[in-house]
Amino acid sequence: MKILKDWKFLLGVGLSLLFIWLAFRKVDFHQMMQAFTAANYWWLIPTVIITFIAHGLRTLRWRYLLDPIERVPLKPLFSALMIGYLFNVFLPAHLGEFIRAYLLAKKRSLSSSVVFGTIVMERIIDVAALFICMALAVLVFPFPDWVRMGGYITFAGIAALFAVLILTKKYPKPALTLVDRLFNPVAPHLAVKLKNVIESFLRGIVPLARPSDYLVVTVLSVLIWACYGYAFQLVLYSFNFVATYSLPWTTSLVLLVITTFGVLVPSSPGYVGTYHWLCQQSLALPAFNVPESPALTFAIVMHAINFVPILVVGLTLLASEGLSFKGLQARAHLHESGETEKDA
Repeated sequence: MKILKDWKFLLGVGLSLLFIWLAFRKVDFHQMMQAFTAANYWWLIPTVIITFIAHGLRTLRWRYLLDPIERVPLKPLFSALMIGYLFNVFLPAHLGEFIRAYLLAKKRSLSSSVVFGTIVMERIIDVAALFICMALAVLVFPFPDWVRMGGYITFAGIAALFAVLILTKKYPKPALTLVDRLFNPVAPHLAVKLKNVIESFLRGIVPLARPSDYLVVTVLSVLIWACYGYAFQLVLYSFNFVATYSLPWTTSLVLLVITTFGVLVPSSPGYVGTYHWLCQQSLALPAFNVPESPALTFAIVMHAINFVPILVVGLTLLASEGLSFKGLQARAHLHESGETEKDA
C-alpha cells in the first residue's frame, strides 16, 4: 500500500504537528503580533547575507572533501548543495542529501555512492563541530539536563556510526561477507546491490588530497559555524531582545547548539515544529527569560530566514537546469529503498 511506503513522511508530519502544538499551546497571539510589528526587519538583510556566506563556505569545504576523487568547480557544487537543501525542506530524513549526491554525480560522471560518502564525512565534521560548540557553551552556560542527555545520546549514536565507518573502511571484506550471510540466502539480488553500494560508498571515504587540506577544512568549518551563530545574534538584535531581556552573548551559542540537534536528527520535512519548539524553549530558559510568545515569533522569523532563501534559490536553479521536482523526488526514494541503479 502507498500509505505504508510513505510512513516516514507521515511520521514526519506527525512530529511536526506535535511540536507545533507544543510551541503554540501557551502563547498569547496578541503578544506575538506585537513582537512581529516591533521588529526591525532591516537586520534581516545582513542575516540572509551571512547565511549565504555560510553556504558558500560549505560549498568550498565540500570541494576539498571531493579533491581526492576529482577537482570539481564551485558552480555545480553550489547548485547541487542548494537543490539538495530545497528537497530537505519537503522530504523527511535528509533525503535531499541523496539528491545532492545524485545531481553532482550525474554532472561529473561520478559514482553517486562515492559522492554520498563525502557528504557523510561532511556530516561527521559538522557533528564534531557541534560538540565543540557545546563544550564551549557548557563552560559558560549551565545547560538543563534534557539538553545534556540529548547531546550524550546524539554523540553516542554518531560515535557508533563513525566507528562502523572506520572498521568497514579498514576491513571491507568482513563487512561484505556479513552482507552476503545476512541477505544472500533470502534475497541474492539485494545482496549484490548492497555490496555494490558499500564498495562505491567506501571509495568516497578517503583521506584529503594534501596534509594542508586538513587545516583548511578545519578553518572553513569554524567559519561556517561562526556564521550560523552570528545569524542568531543579528535576529536577536532585530527583535531588540538583547536590550529588552539583557541577553548575554552566550544566547546565540545556546540557540545554535540546541536548535542544531533538531536539524541533525531526521524528523519532519523542513524541521517545521521541531525547530520552532527548540528555539522557543531555548529562549525561555531561566538564564534568558524571554516569554514564550515573543520567543516563538523569533523562532518563526529565524526559520523563515533559513528556508525561504533556499526555496527561492533552489527552485530557480531547479528551473534553470531543466530538472523535474517529481523526478528527483522519485530518485531520492529510489536511493532510500536501496534500489540504486548503476551509477550514471
